[in-house]
Amino acid sequence: MIQIPSINPFGQAGAHTAEADMADNFETRLHGLGLQIGTAQVSAGRRNVWGTLLGTGGGPTILLAGHLDTVGVEGYTDPFNPKIADGKIHGRGSCDMKAGLAAYLEVVRVLQETGPLKGDVIVAGVIDEEHAMTGSYAFGKNGPPVDHAIVAEPTQLAICPTHKGQILMTLRCQGLASHSSLPQNGKNAIYHMATLLGHLQSYAHQLSKRTPERDCGSPSFSVGVVRGGDNACSVPDFCEIDVDRRTIPGESFGTVMSEIQTVIHAAKQAEPDLQIEVLPPFLNLPPLGTAPDAPLMGAITSACQKVTGQCPVHAFPGSTDAPNFGCPTVICGPGDLAQCHSLNEYVEISQIEDAVRIYLNTIRALQPD
Repeated sequence: MIQIPSINPFGQAGAHTAEADMADNFETRLHGLGLQIGTAQVSAGRRNVWGTLLGTGGGPTILLAGHLDTVGVEGYTDPFNPKIADGKIHGRGSCDMKAGLAAYLEVVRVLQETGPLKGDVIVAGVIDEEHAMTGSYAFGKNGPPVDHAIVAEPTQLAICPTHKGQILMTLRCQGLASHSSLPQNGKNAIYHMATLLGHLQSYAHQLSKRTPERDCGSPSFSVGVVRGGDNACSVPDFCEIDVDRRTIPGESFGTVMSEIQTVIHAAKQAEPDLQIEVLPPFLNLPPLGTAPDAPLMGAITSACQKVTGQCPVHAFPGSTDAPNFGCPTVICGPGDLAQCHSLNEYVEISQIEDAVRIYLNTIRALQPD
Protein backbone atom coordinates (compact mmCIF):
# COMPACT_ATOMS: atom_id res chain seq x y z
CA MET A 1 0.00 0.00 0.00
CA ILE A 2 2.91 2.37 0.65
CA GLN A 3 3.85 2.02 -3.03
CA ILE A 4 0.53 3.60 -4.01
CA PRO A 5 0.78 7.41 -3.94
CA SER A 6 -2.49 8.43 -2.29
CA ILE A 7 -1.74 12.07 -1.56
CA ASN A 8 -4.72 14.16 -0.55
CA PRO A 9 -5.30 16.97 -3.12
CA PHE A 10 -6.24 19.39 -0.31
CA GLY A 11 -9.01 20.99 -2.32
CA GLN A 12 -6.92 21.74 -5.41
CA ALA A 13 -9.16 21.77 -8.46
CA GLY A 14 -8.18 19.23 -11.09
CA ALA A 15 -5.65 17.49 -8.85
CA HIS A 16 -5.15 13.78 -9.45
CA THR A 17 -7.21 11.94 -6.88
CA ALA A 18 -4.78 9.10 -6.17
CA GLU A 19 -7.07 7.89 -3.41
CA ALA A 20 -8.88 6.17 -6.26
CA ASP A 21 -5.88 3.87 -6.77
CA MET A 22 -5.74 3.16 -3.06
CA ALA A 23 -9.48 2.47 -2.91
CA ASP A 24 -9.16 0.02 -5.81
CA ASN A 25 -6.31 -1.78 -4.06
CA PHE A 26 -8.05 -1.93 -0.69
CA GLU A 27 -11.27 -3.15 -2.27
CA THR A 28 -9.34 -5.93 -4.02
CA ARG A 29 -7.81 -6.99 -0.70
CA LEU A 30 -11.18 -6.98 1.07
CA HIS A 31 -12.73 -8.97 -1.75
CA GLY A 32 -9.86 -11.45 -1.58
CA LEU A 33 -10.72 -12.06 2.08
CA GLY A 34 -14.26 -12.99 1.08
CA LEU A 35 -15.98 -9.95 2.57
CA GLN A 36 -19.20 -8.40 1.33
CA ILE A 37 -18.08 -5.22 -0.43
CA GLY A 38 -19.68 -1.81 -0.11
CA THR A 39 -18.58 1.40 -1.77
CA ALA A 40 -19.87 4.96 -2.09
CA GLN A 41 -18.60 7.88 -4.11
CA VAL A 42 -18.07 10.91 -1.90
CA SER A 43 -16.88 13.31 -4.60
CA ALA A 44 -15.57 13.07 -8.15
CA GLY A 45 -13.03 10.26 -8.36
CA ARG A 46 -13.02 9.75 -4.59
CA ARG A 47 -14.87 6.92 -2.88
CA ASN A 48 -15.10 5.11 0.42
CA VAL A 49 -14.81 1.34 0.35
CA TRP A 50 -15.64 -1.21 3.03
CA GLY A 51 -16.01 -4.93 3.54
CA THR A 52 -18.28 -6.76 5.98
CA LEU A 53 -17.49 -10.02 7.74
CA LEU A 54 -20.96 -11.28 8.59
CA GLY A 55 -21.63 -12.80 11.99
CA THR A 56 -24.19 -15.40 12.90
CA GLY A 57 -26.52 -12.82 14.44
CA GLY A 58 -27.24 -11.35 17.85
CA GLY A 59 -23.96 -9.50 18.29
CA PRO A 60 -22.81 -5.88 17.85
CA THR A 61 -21.48 -4.42 14.62
CA ILE A 62 -17.87 -3.34 15.10
CA LEU A 63 -16.19 -0.91 12.71
CA LEU A 64 -12.45 -0.89 12.06
CA ALA A 65 -11.94 2.40 10.21
CA GLY A 66 -8.95 4.02 8.57
CA HIS A 67 -8.20 6.63 5.95
CA LEU A 68 -6.82 5.97 2.48
CA ASP A 69 -5.06 9.32 1.97
CA THR A 70 -1.70 10.69 3.05
CA VAL A 71 -0.10 14.11 3.20
CA GLY A 72 2.32 15.30 0.52
CA VAL A 73 5.94 14.36 -0.08
CA GLU A 74 7.76 17.59 -0.90
CA GLY A 75 11.36 17.18 0.28
CA TYR A 76 10.87 13.46 0.96
CA THR A 77 13.47 11.22 -0.72
CA ASP A 78 11.98 8.11 -2.34
CA PRO A 79 8.73 8.19 -0.31
CA PHE A 80 6.92 5.40 -2.18
CA ASN A 81 9.70 2.84 -2.13
CA PRO A 82 9.05 1.07 1.19
CA LYS A 83 12.10 -0.15 3.06
CA ILE A 84 12.35 -2.57 5.97
CA ALA A 85 15.22 -1.97 8.39
CA ASP A 86 15.80 -2.44 12.11
CA GLY A 87 12.31 -3.83 12.63
CA LYS A 88 10.65 -0.83 10.99
CA ILE A 89 8.81 -0.19 7.72
CA HIS A 90 9.71 3.16 6.16
CA GLY A 91 7.78 5.20 3.58
CA ARG A 92 5.03 7.77 3.21
CA GLY A 93 1.86 6.49 4.81
CA SER A 94 3.59 3.71 6.72
CA CYS A 95 2.65 5.21 10.07
CA ASP A 96 -0.30 7.39 9.05
CA MET A 97 -2.07 5.07 8.56
CA LYS A 98 -1.50 2.22 6.17
CA ALA A 99 -0.09 0.19 9.04
CA GLY A 100 -3.53 0.34 10.64
CA LEU A 101 -5.22 -0.72 7.40
CA ALA A 102 -2.83 -3.66 7.11
CA ALA A 103 -3.57 -4.68 10.70
CA TYR A 104 -7.29 -4.70 9.93
CA LEU A 105 -6.79 -7.06 7.01
CA GLU A 106 -4.86 -9.46 9.23
CA VAL A 107 -7.61 -9.27 11.86
CA VAL A 108 -10.15 -10.43 9.28
CA ARG A 109 -7.89 -13.26 8.11
CA VAL A 110 -7.47 -14.55 11.67
CA LEU A 111 -11.18 -14.24 12.48
CA GLN A 112 -12.05 -16.32 9.46
CA GLU A 113 -9.64 -19.02 10.58
CA THR A 114 -10.93 -19.13 14.15
CA GLY A 115 -14.64 -19.36 13.44
CA PRO A 116 -17.64 -17.04 13.17
CA LEU A 117 -18.61 -14.28 15.55
CA LYS A 118 -22.15 -13.36 16.52
CA GLY A 119 -21.69 -9.76 15.43
CA ASP A 120 -20.56 -8.26 12.13
CA VAL A 121 -17.12 -6.71 11.61
CA ILE A 122 -16.81 -3.92 9.05
CA VAL A 123 -13.40 -2.83 7.73
CA ALA A 124 -13.61 0.60 6.07
CA GLY A 125 -11.19 2.79 4.14
CA VAL A 126 -12.39 6.40 3.91
CA ILE A 127 -11.12 9.36 1.94
CA ASP A 128 -9.99 12.87 2.84
CA GLU A 129 -9.00 12.53 6.50
CA GLU A 130 -5.99 14.78 5.99
CA HIS A 131 -8.13 17.69 4.80
CA ALA A 132 -11.88 18.00 5.40
CA MET A 133 -12.84 14.48 6.58
CA THR A 134 -15.59 14.26 3.98
CA GLY A 135 -15.14 10.50 3.76
CA SER A 136 -15.90 9.71 7.38
CA TYR A 137 -18.71 12.26 7.42
CA ALA A 138 -20.34 10.52 4.45
CA PHE A 139 -19.82 7.08 5.99
CA GLY A 140 -21.32 8.14 9.31
CA LYS A 141 -24.31 9.73 7.59
CA ASN A 142 -25.05 7.21 4.84
CA GLY A 143 -22.99 4.08 5.55
CA PRO A 144 -24.02 0.97 7.44
CA PRO A 145 -24.94 1.50 11.12
CA VAL A 146 -22.33 0.45 13.66
CA ASP A 147 -22.29 -0.03 17.43
CA HIS A 148 -18.58 0.40 18.25
CA ALA A 149 -15.63 1.73 16.25
CA ILE A 150 -11.85 1.64 16.43
CA VAL A 151 -9.71 4.09 14.45
CA ALA A 152 -6.09 2.97 14.06
CA GLU A 153 -4.42 6.38 14.01
CA PRO A 154 -0.92 6.11 15.48
CA THR A 155 -1.02 6.24 19.28
CA GLN A 156 1.82 3.81 20.08
CA LEU A 157 -1.07 1.52 21.10
CA ALA A 158 -2.30 3.89 23.80
CA ILE A 159 -6.08 4.20 24.09
CA CYS A 160 -7.53 7.58 23.16
CA PRO A 161 -11.28 7.95 23.79
CA THR A 162 -11.26 11.76 23.56
CA HIS A 163 -9.89 14.60 21.48
CA LYS A 164 -10.69 18.20 20.65
CA GLY A 165 -13.11 19.17 17.92
CA GLN A 166 -11.98 21.26 14.98
CA ILE A 167 -13.61 24.03 12.97
CA LEU A 168 -11.84 25.19 9.81
CA MET A 169 -13.24 28.18 7.96
CA THR A 170 -12.37 31.17 5.80
CA LEU A 171 -12.87 34.82 6.71
CA ARG A 172 -12.93 37.14 3.71
CA CYS A 173 -12.33 40.89 3.81
CA GLN A 174 -13.74 42.99 0.96
CA GLY A 175 -11.92 46.14 -0.13
CA LEU A 176 -11.86 48.41 -3.18
CA ALA A 177 -9.22 48.08 -5.88
CA SER A 178 -7.26 51.01 -7.26
CA HIS A 179 -3.87 51.69 -8.77
CA SER A 180 -1.19 51.66 -6.09
CA SER A 181 -0.04 55.12 -7.18
CA LEU A 182 -3.46 56.40 -6.04
CA PRO A 183 -4.07 54.41 -2.85
CA GLN A 184 -6.52 57.02 -1.59
CA ASN A 185 -8.96 55.88 -4.29
CA GLY A 186 -9.11 52.35 -2.92
CA LYS A 187 -9.74 50.43 0.26
CA ASN A 188 -6.83 48.18 1.10
CA ALA A 189 -8.33 44.83 2.14
CA ILE A 190 -5.00 43.61 3.49
CA TYR A 191 -4.67 46.62 5.80
CA HIS A 192 -8.24 46.12 6.96
CA MET A 193 -7.63 42.42 7.56
CA ALA A 194 -4.59 43.37 9.65
CA THR A 195 -6.93 45.16 12.04
CA LEU A 196 -9.00 42.02 12.42
CA LEU A 197 -5.87 39.88 12.81
CA GLY A 198 -4.84 41.87 15.85
CA HIS A 199 -8.18 41.23 17.50
CA LEU A 200 -8.06 37.55 16.58
CA GLN A 201 -4.63 37.25 18.18
CA SER A 202 -6.08 38.65 21.40
CA TYR A 203 -8.95 36.18 21.13
CA ALA A 204 -6.48 33.30 20.76
CA HIS A 205 -4.65 34.48 23.88
CA GLN A 206 -7.91 34.66 25.84
CA LEU A 207 -8.81 31.10 24.83
CA SER A 208 -5.47 29.82 26.09
CA LYS A 209 -6.31 31.19 29.54
CA ARG A 210 -9.68 29.47 29.87
CA THR A 211 -10.17 26.71 32.39
CA PRO A 212 -8.94 23.54 30.70
CA GLU A 213 -11.18 20.54 30.24
CA ARG A 214 -9.97 17.51 32.21
CA ASP A 215 -8.83 15.44 29.24
CA CYS A 216 -8.61 17.80 26.27
CA GLY A 217 -7.14 20.92 27.87
CA SER A 218 -7.93 24.45 26.68
CA PRO A 219 -9.57 25.49 23.41
CA SER A 220 -7.41 27.26 20.84
CA PHE A 221 -7.51 29.48 17.78
CA SER A 222 -4.95 29.90 15.02
CA VAL A 223 -4.67 31.70 11.69
CA GLY A 224 -2.94 29.36 9.25
CA VAL A 225 -3.23 30.90 5.76
CA VAL A 226 -3.38 34.44 4.38
CA ARG A 227 -4.33 35.23 0.76
CA GLY A 228 -4.80 38.68 -0.72
CA GLY A 229 -4.29 40.93 -3.70
CA ASP A 230 -3.23 40.23 -7.27
CA ASN A 231 -0.05 42.25 -7.73
CA ALA A 232 2.09 44.82 -5.97
CA CYS A 233 0.90 47.65 -8.22
CA SER A 234 -2.72 47.44 -7.15
CA VAL A 235 -4.51 48.21 -3.93
CA PRO A 236 -5.96 44.81 -3.03
CA ASP A 237 -9.73 44.48 -3.03
CA PHE A 238 -9.75 41.22 -1.10
CA CYS A 239 -7.92 39.39 1.63
CA GLU A 240 -8.77 35.97 3.03
CA ILE A 241 -7.57 34.02 6.02
CA ASP A 242 -8.11 30.36 6.86
CA VAL A 243 -8.53 29.80 10.58
CA ASP A 244 -8.51 26.79 12.87
CA ARG A 245 -10.61 26.75 16.04
CA ARG A 246 -10.12 23.73 18.31
CA THR A 247 -13.05 23.04 20.59
CA ILE A 248 -13.35 21.10 23.83
CA PRO A 249 -16.29 19.09 25.22
CA GLY A 250 -19.04 21.47 26.27
CA GLU A 251 -18.46 23.97 23.46
CA SER A 252 -20.97 24.20 20.62
CA PHE A 253 -20.60 25.38 17.05
CA GLY A 254 -23.14 28.12 17.72
CA THR A 255 -21.18 29.41 20.70
CA VAL A 256 -17.94 29.49 18.73
CA MET A 257 -19.53 31.40 15.84
CA SER A 258 -21.00 33.89 18.29
CA GLU A 259 -17.52 34.46 19.72
CA ILE A 260 -16.06 35.03 16.24
CA GLN A 261 -18.79 37.56 15.45
CA THR A 262 -18.02 39.38 18.71
CA VAL A 263 -14.35 39.66 17.70
CA ILE A 264 -15.35 40.97 14.25
CA HIS A 265 -17.65 43.54 15.84
CA ALA A 266 -14.81 44.79 18.06
CA ALA A 267 -12.53 45.10 15.01
CA LYS A 268 -15.19 47.14 13.21
CA GLN A 269 -15.16 49.64 16.06
CA ALA A 270 -11.50 50.26 15.26
CA GLU A 271 -11.96 50.15 11.46
CA PRO A 272 -15.50 51.25 10.49
CA ASP A 273 -14.97 50.38 6.80
CA LEU A 274 -14.12 46.79 7.66
CA GLN A 275 -16.24 44.35 5.62
CA ILE A 276 -15.88 40.73 6.70
CA GLU A 277 -17.70 37.70 5.37
CA VAL A 278 -17.55 34.46 7.36
CA LEU A 279 -17.75 31.59 4.88
CA PRO A 280 -19.33 28.26 5.85
CA PRO A 281 -16.77 25.98 7.53
CA PHE A 282 -15.07 23.42 5.33
CA LEU A 283 -14.59 21.27 8.43
CA ASN A 284 -16.90 21.21 11.44
CA LEU A 285 -15.82 18.28 13.58
CA PRO A 286 -17.20 17.94 17.12
CA PRO A 287 -15.00 16.80 20.02
CA LEU A 288 -14.66 13.08 20.62
CA GLY A 289 -15.87 12.01 24.04
CA THR A 290 -16.35 8.28 24.49
CA ALA A 291 -17.48 7.56 28.05
CA PRO A 292 -15.03 5.75 30.34
CA ASP A 293 -17.70 3.16 31.16
CA ALA A 294 -18.58 2.39 27.53
CA PRO A 295 -18.39 -1.36 26.76
CA LEU A 296 -15.79 -0.62 24.09
CA MET A 297 -13.52 1.00 26.67
CA GLY A 298 -13.72 -2.00 28.97
CA ALA A 299 -12.99 -4.38 26.10
CA ILE A 300 -10.04 -2.52 24.63
CA THR A 301 -8.36 -1.66 27.95
CA SER A 302 -8.47 -5.33 28.91
CA ALA A 303 -7.11 -6.26 25.48
CA CYS A 304 -4.20 -3.82 25.74
CA GLN A 305 -3.35 -5.05 29.22
CA LYS A 306 -3.40 -8.64 27.99
CA VAL A 307 -1.27 -7.97 24.89
CA THR A 308 1.23 -5.35 26.05
CA GLY A 309 0.99 -5.47 29.84
CA GLN A 310 -0.16 -1.86 30.03
CA CYS A 311 -3.13 0.26 29.00
CA PRO A 312 -2.34 4.00 28.96
CA VAL A 313 -5.43 6.14 28.37
CA HIS A 314 -5.26 9.79 27.32
CA ALA A 315 -6.67 12.32 24.87
CA PHE A 316 -5.44 12.22 21.28
CA PRO A 317 -3.51 15.42 20.46
CA GLY A 318 -5.00 16.01 17.01
CA SER A 319 -8.39 15.59 15.38
CA THR A 320 -9.51 12.44 13.57
CA ASP A 321 -12.39 10.85 11.71
CA ALA A 322 -13.61 9.27 14.96
CA PRO A 323 -16.46 11.65 15.92
CA ASN A 324 -18.07 11.27 12.49
CA PHE A 325 -18.93 7.60 12.92
CA GLY A 326 -21.74 8.35 15.35
CA CYS A 327 -21.00 5.65 17.95
CA PRO A 328 -18.64 5.04 20.86
CA THR A 329 -15.20 5.19 19.25
CA VAL A 330 -11.61 4.90 20.43
CA ILE A 331 -8.37 5.71 18.68
CA CYS A 332 -5.70 3.07 19.11
CA GLY A 333 -3.09 2.20 16.54
CA PRO A 334 0.50 1.32 15.76
CA GLY A 335 3.08 4.03 15.20
CA ASP A 336 4.18 7.25 16.81
CA LEU A 337 2.38 10.50 16.04
CA ALA A 338 5.80 12.17 15.88
CA GLN A 339 6.48 10.26 12.65
CA CYS A 340 3.29 11.42 10.94
CA HIS A 341 3.84 13.93 8.12
CA SER A 342 7.61 13.72 8.65
CA LEU A 343 10.26 13.22 5.95
CA ASN A 344 11.31 9.89 7.48
CA GLU A 345 8.00 8.21 8.23
CA TYR A 346 8.13 4.72 9.67
CA VAL A 347 6.29 2.26 11.89
CA GLU A 348 7.59 -0.56 14.05
CA ILE A 349 6.52 -3.97 12.79
CA SER A 350 6.11 -5.27 16.35
CA GLN A 351 3.49 -2.58 17.01
CA ILE A 352 1.49 -3.67 13.95
CA GLU A 353 1.54 -7.22 15.26
CA ASP A 354 0.44 -6.11 18.73
CA ALA A 355 -2.30 -3.96 17.20
CA VAL A 356 -3.72 -7.05 15.48
CA ARG A 357 -3.79 -8.90 18.81
CA ILE A 358 -5.44 -5.95 20.57
CA TYR A 359 -8.16 -5.62 17.94
CA LEU A 360 -8.84 -9.37 17.98
CA ASN A 361 -9.16 -9.48 21.75
CA THR A 362 -11.37 -6.38 21.76
CA ILE A 363 -13.72 -7.76 19.12
CA ARG A 364 -14.04 -11.07 20.94
CA ALA A 365 -14.65 -9.38 24.30
CA LEU A 366 -17.57 -7.41 22.79
CA GLN A 367 -19.39 -10.58 21.69
CA PRO A 368 -22.39 -11.58 23.82
CA ASP A 369 -22.20 -14.82 25.81
